[in-house]
Amino acid sequence: MPEKPFLKRMQNFRRAMSEHNLDTFFVAVPENRFYLSGYKDEDLNLTESAGYLLVSATEKYLVTDPRYEEAAKREAPDFKLAIYTFGLPQVLPELLSSLKTDRIGIESNFLTFKRYTEIREALEKARPGAELVPTENMVEQFRVIKDEAEIELIRKSTALTESALSKAWNTISPGVTEKEIAWLIEKTIREGGGEAVSFPPIVASGPNAALPHAIPTERKVARGESVILDLGSKLDGYCSDMTRTWTGGDPDPRLREIYKIVREAQLAAQDIACAGKSSVEVDSAARDLIAKAGYGDRFGHGLGHGVGLAVHEKPGLRKIDPTRLEENMIVTIEPGIYLPGFGGVRLENMVRITATGCELLNKEDFFYNW
Repeated sequence: MPEKPFLKRMQNFRRAMSEHNLDTFFVAVPENRFYLSGYKDEDLNLTESAGYLLVSATEKYLVTDPRYEEAAKREAPDFKLAIYTFGLPQVLPELLSSLKTDRIGIESNFLTFKRYTEIREALEKARPGAELVPTENMVEQFRVIKDEAEIELIRKSTALTESALSKAWNTISPGVTEKEIAWLIEKTIREGGGEAVSFPPIVASGPNAALPHAIPTERKVARGESVILDLGSKLDGYCSDMTRTWTGGDPDPRLREIYKIVREAQLAAQDIACAGKSSVEVDSAARDLIAKAGYGDRFGHGLGHGVGLAVHEKPGLRKIDPTRLEENMIVTIEPGIYLPGFGGVRLENMVRITATGCELLNKEDFFYNW
C-alpha cells in the first residue's frame, strides 16, 4: 500500500459529502474506517467497536477507547484522537458542537438502533435543530474501484488461498471428514501469513453440497461424490475468495453433467465481462445457459460479488440492481447447480474487469475436463 493513499481518498470523500450537503460524517463500518484512515484494529462484534471516524470539511477525528489509543496514534497519525472511557456519548456532544454540525451523515445500513440513538441524542444535546441524515454507499462507492496497490494485495491474498486449496485438494480422499479439510484450509492460510480466513471455509460433501453455504460437519467423504471447497484468505487487510468442486473415483453421470454445465456457464460469463457491460447482462450469460439446460431453478444465488477489504462488497452480479462494470472492479464469477438429496457443483474465479475483457486473478487449476 502506498504511504499516503488516504489523502486522495479523503479528498474524494469530502467532495461527496459536499455534494450531499453534509458538513459532518460518522463512519462506523470497519472497512470504511480503514479505507479512509489506515486504522486497522478490528471490531470484536457488532456492538463493540474499535473506533469511529468523525469527518468534517476541515477536521477528522478517530473516536475510540483507551484500549486502542496507541494503535490509533500509530496507524492513523493524521487524525485527531478523541478518547472515551464510558462510551461514545461521553465525547460525542462536545465534538459535534465544536464541529458546528448541522447535517451529519450516518451509514444507515450498518448502525445498530442503540448507536443511532446515541448519535441522535448527542446531536440534539449539542446542536438542537441539526439533522441526522441516513446514507448508503458514501464510502463504498470509492472502494468499488481498486487502485494498483490494492490489486497487488488482492493478488497476494489470492495466491495464499490457492496454496490452501492445493493442500486441501491433495488431501481429500474417502474417509476424510469435512471438518478435517476445513481445519487444514484455515491452518494453511494462517501458517502462510494470513491474518485470518476471509470467511469460514465451506467444505460440503455428497448431499451437503446441495447447500450453497453448508457448514462443515463430521461427515466423511465417500467415493464418487462431489465436495465443494469454497475458501478465502485475508492478507494485509485484503480478501480473496474462490471455489472448486472435487470428485473422487468414478463420479455419478448426473454429477458429470451438472459440472460441465456449471463450467460452461462460468466461461460464458467470463467471456463477456468487461468495462461497460451491465452486471445483469454478465449474470444472464451464465444463468440463461443453466436454465436452458433445465437447471434454472437450481441456481438460486447471484453470479458473483465484489471483493476487496470485505469478502462481499459491491458490485453484485445478479438479476437485479444493474451496475455498469468499470475497469479495476474485482468480482467473483461463481455459478452453481444444487440438487437436494444428491449434491451440487460450484466453480468460482476472481477476475479484474478491464477495458476489453476480464483478467483472471487466480490460476486455471483444479478443473475437470470430462
